[in-house]
Amino acid sequence: MLRPAYLKKGDKIGIVATARKVSFDEVKSSIDILESWGLEVVIGKTIGLGLNQFAGTDAERKADIQHFFDDKEIKAVLTARGGYGTVRMMDGINYDRFMQSPKWLIGFSDLTILHGHLNSVLGVQSIHGTMAFSFANNTQESLNSLKDALFGKGLQYEFPAHPMNKNGKMKGEIIGGNLSILYSMLGTNTPVLSSGKILFIEDLDEYLYHIDRMMMAMKRAGKLQDLVGLVVGGMSDMKDNKVPFGTSAEEIILEHVQEYDYPVCFNFPSGHISDNRAIVFGREVNIVVGEECRFEG
Repeated sequence: MLRPAYLKKGDKIGIVATARKVSFDEVKSSIDILESWGLEVVIGKTIGLGLNQFAGTDAERKADIQHFFDDKEIKAVLTARGGYGTVRMMDGINYDRFMQSPKWLIGFSDLTILHGHLNSVLGVQSIHGTMAFSFANNTQESLNSLKDALFGKGLQYEFPAHPMNKNGKMKGEIIGGNLSILYSMLGTNTPVLSSGKILFIEDLDEYLYHIDRMMMAMKRAGKLQDLVGLVVGGMSDMKDNKVPFGTSAEEIILEHVQEYDYPVCFNFPSGHISDNRAIVFGREVNIVVGEECRFEG
């Protein structure tokens, strides 16, 4: 998969809102941190725009990211925040100039659908990592991981084992993102090409029965059977009905992949959590799932 050029001091990074509205003050801490890394920050026109919950109209958000994709001086594009809305503006984006000088796209959650397009359709690596809105609440390890990913330093994480892990070693390209968005991509022209890959999933604020529904759909669509391994990040702030579903999000996920012989790693430090470590989607990684868990990639 094609890798954009790593950043160096003096490079320009753009901040754009593809989904929910966000103010300049809400991304100010990210600007300060990025500048401390030696980067020149360029603020998109969508920062400060508002139309109901969105950062301007679909056309305004599309034009903003198109501008950054087309500008050869912009070496990376950091999305401001998630929420909902990226899918509304992504169709019709022209990638001709982007492919002439590929750049890093950074974000998670709602940005999963653009990661999917870059990885599966264009064959370009991207960074599943924190967004500008979240910098103020991220751990130092999370921010360091994004810097390391952007500047070409290898990523290495050690984290505690989860009691429901299926131990083993994984080696392969890692893809994925937010489970709800992956589920919404099924049957669309942004395919989930998971066969032979390590699949990463995370989610936030979902009903447990809906986690089950999404895992059933992913399984019935053939997206779980031929994985090299499954990595599960934060399953944060899950909800339940008055009549309890009866199992946790992690138990639901494990039930749907228990029959497969690949390793499964829970508790990976990525997702809607403060310690949201960067993952380079489309890159080959090594993951050891055992008494202690290790990630290299």
